[in-house]
Formats: sequence, structure tokens, C-alpha cells
Amino acid sequence: SQGEGLGNQFLAHIREVSAIAHVVRCFEGGDIIHVSGKVSPLDDIEIINIELALADLQGLEKRLERLKKTAKSNKDDAELLEQAEKLLKPLSEGIPARLSGFDVPKDLGLITGKPLIYVANVDEATLSEDNDLVRQVREYAAKEGAEVVKISAQIEGEIAELSDEEAAEFLEGLGLTESGLERLVKVGFKALGLQTFLTSGGKEVRAWTIKQGTKAPQAAAEIHSDIERGFIRAEVIEWDKLVEAGSIPNAKAKGWVRSEGKEYVMRDGDVVNFLFNV
Repeated sequence: SQGEGLGNQFLAHIREVSAIAHVVRCFEGGDIIHVSGKVSPLDDIEIINIELALADLQGLEKRLERLKKTAKSNKDDAELLEQAEKLLKPLSEGIPARLSGFDVPKDLGLITGKPLIYVANVDEATLSEDNDLVRQVREYAAKEGAEVVKISAQIEGEIAELSDEEAAEFLEGLGLTESGLERLVKVGFKALGLQTFLTSGGKEVRAWTIKQGTKAPQAAAEIHSDIERGFIRAEVIEWDKLVEAGSIPNAKAKGWVRSEGKEYVMRDGDVVNFLFNV
């Protein structure tokens, strides 16, 4: 928060992201020294939360000075000023904006207003069953309504060096079906309100990211604006149904491919063929 070293540059990077993954140490081990001399995930969380809240407070105070000058002649700035003033007190007390109970306008660029995921970094033994440190983080996160993902950074590093087949065998040996990175991606999508649909052609299958609640024409726009403009209908099937059928022709023969119109709300994992005319 004092801008020491790469402090200010680091904060500028965080302000650009859509959500924050806060990695917290949840393993003992004398060979890896903790900067505080002890392993306490809750202390680590509190320190970062307060640091970020103070950084937000400093930025907000500067923003308020500008807003007070423009609010008299600009209705939008007047509303923003009112919302900003409400956030001053909780931030000055080290309370993240997302926990203030007030709306946090994106225009204020507050770091502590972003969705947050706690990543509990554990050892191999704790992957199958939570230790006391992980349980502390889960209890803390539950009070915030935040998600927790448990991973082992050491194991993730080992997996990254393996082929897909070797990685699958390695995970199976640990009693896991997916890597920590895969779990983190899923939780990240949930925190951001995102989902995926797929298109399948002769040359490739591709995933497209959209906001939850997106309708078919707007989803089509992710591929090309012409498809949205000339949207006729969408041929849709759930991905697992397509896998079971083995091919689109087989799925159509079984009557599993649906025809959906402009009001269709996309579902996570839909495989879609958009019909359009421009």
C-alpha cells in the first residue's frame, strides 16, 4: 500500500482483472520459511485484505476530490459521488468494499469490490482430507460468501510436466479426477457468472465463453456479428448427449437435437449450430 518496490505496479495490474484468486498457505513444513515465522492463513488473509482496502481508500479519496468538482454539473458523477462517500468509512476500517453492504460501482475501480476466490495451497496429504488450516479458511470464506479451492502448488507443478495420459494416471493415484487448475477454472467461471457453449465443425470443436443468461443471438455474436444480425434459429444439443450419440447425424436420428429461437437462454455445455442469413 506504500508503493514500495513493485507495489504500485502490482496494484495497477490487479485493478485490471475481473476477479482475484488469493492463494493462502495451508500447510506446515519447516523447510519452507513463512515470512511471519508461523503458518496462519487467517492472519495472511487479514493482512492482504487490509492492505488492499487501504490502497482503495487512498485512490477513493483522490477520486472524491475530482467528483466533488464535477458532480454539480454532471448527474452521473453526482450519483457516483454519493456511492463513493458511503464506501469511505468501511474502507478506512480495513473492510473490503465487497463486504461493505453498499453497491460498488465498477467505475470506481476498487480492488476490494471484485469477486474473490481463496486458493488453499496444501500438501499432498491434505488433498484428500482438509486439515485445520483449510477448515479455518473455509469458515472465514463462508462468512464472506466466497469460494474456496484446495490445490497443491507442488503437485500442480509436477502435473504440468506430464503428458495428458500420464497426468490422468498420476491424479488417479492420488484419488482425484481432475487437477487443481481445472477446479479453479470452474470456480472462477462461477464467480464471474460465466459459462461455455461449443461449436462443432468438420475441422475443429471450439468453446466460447458467455455470461450466464445470454440468449442465442447474443451468443452467436461471440462467433461473428453477422450471425447475430441474420439469426434464424439455433440447433442445440447437450454435450453429453452428443457424446452418447457419437455424432450429430446420430443425435438428429434420435431426436435429441432441438431447434431454438431468439429467446432461447443458453445453457452451460450446449453444442450449437447457428442458422443465419445475411
